[in-house]
Amino acid sequence: MAPRPTHRNPTPPPIDPSIPGLAARRAAATAVATLLGPARGLALEDALAQSGRGLNLEPGDAALARAIATASFRRLGFLTAALEERLRDGLPQKTDLLALLVTGSAQILDLAVADHAAVDLSVRLAKADPQLTHLAPLVNAVLRRIVRERDDIRAAESDPLARNTPDWLAKRWIATYGEEAAQKIAAAHLEGAALDVTVRDDAEAWAEKLGGRRLALGSLRLEGREAVAGLPGYDEGAWWVQDAAAALPVRLLAPQPGERVADLCAAPGGKTAQVAAAGAHVTAVDRSAARLERLQRNLERLKLSAEIVTADALDLPEDKPFDAVLLDAPCSATGTIRRHPDVAWTKSEADIIRLAGLQRRLLDKAARLTIPGGRLVYCTCSLEPEEGPTQIADFLARNGEFERLPLDSERVGGHAELIDPNGDLRTLPSHLGGGSGRGGGLDGFFGSLLRRRV
Repeated sequence: MAPRPTHRNPTPPPIDPSIPGLAARRAAATAVATLLGPARGLALEDALAQSGRGLNLEPGDAALARAIATASFRRLGFLTAALEERLRDGLPQKTDLLALLVTGSAQILDLAVADHAAVDLSVRLAKADPQLTHLAPLVNAVLRRIVRERDDIRAAESDPLARNTPDWLAKRWIATYGEEAAQKIAAAHLEGAALDVTVRDDAEAWAEKLGGRRLALGSLRLEGREAVAGLPGYDEGAWWVQDAAAALPVRLLAPQPGERVADLCAAPGGKTAQVAAAGAHVTAVDRSAARLERLQRNLERLKLSAEIVTADALDLPEDKPFDAVLLDAPCSATGTIRRHPDVAWTKSEADIIRLAGLQRRLLDKAARLTIPGGRLVYCTCSLEPEEGPTQIADFLARNGEFERLPLDSERVGGHAELIDPNGDLRTLPSHLGGGSGRGGGLDGFFGSLLRRRV
């Protein structure tokens, strides 16, 4: 289902910076074109950072560009279907043109922007590009038709699994979870993600101050969409942003005061903060110095400390093993499509196969870093079995020194549906009311609690 255009203009021409909103739309369209073209492995945030260079975007414009690009990928299947039905020759092969039509349609159908602004500024962008200027009348005609036929387009937007999910992912989820569950997952992806935070203490009081509600899982779920840095408690480090599912692996690990804990692949640091807040001595390891700088800044705001090591976890010395090890392994991230909808359209089965090999090596390394009697939690934000239950089954088959510690519902706030038949953690985007339109849902996470035999 994913469009596969063949051309992208690598250096967009200059635009008039005096026209309000034009630069934001240029940044969004360029980022979408980048990800629809050869650079499919790039994250949307990185593509937006690249496309915004030289445009001097104000914070409001940067936020608008992000909203447009995110909406474009959240409903990309629906949007491209609507465009294809209204284009005589089918979807354009030029990524610049396709991105312009997709981002324009996303504004009309999904964002609270004026229709005339969505159409006019898309046409202006086409006219400003020598390779697209002759197609400006087409952009104008198609987007005006989207405006006129908005209600019909919306009425046809049924079955998000079949019409708004790449075929290869839909087939995988049906095979793994069944048709009904796969439908619910796809529906949850249309809603986006709530803002969850982990608080250091006094969760009830902070729920009231932040206007949120406390989940049985232990996190707070906020109702509003205010800027995070402006919320009460941010500056004093009372809490940090972390999806409720992402907070569960550390709850499974249950770090104790004074324990030595390794957090492998630690950035951006939410789990490191949890371990440090529990009073353990945490060593946060990541190969990205830039991401660790962000982790360090977060710890400073939270007034927490950790030993930070910039290294490939596979290269860590094994002479001083840890009481507990947390491995949040690099993965396809298909469990985060609610908040990163570009993942569905930029990843492939080849990525899953490649990453599963890396996960295997990291898991074996984490095992060697765990003391006898120590605990190891392996987790991924993936919905794919190769990156979760299959990985653990293979690990236990080749590592007789380890055993699984099956979870009970108390570990997950009484939500027994979050535990799979093997006793491992398995959250889905549709859990906690995801897809119901009531602000529910979780990131898709897998986690397994293991112990090294004495």
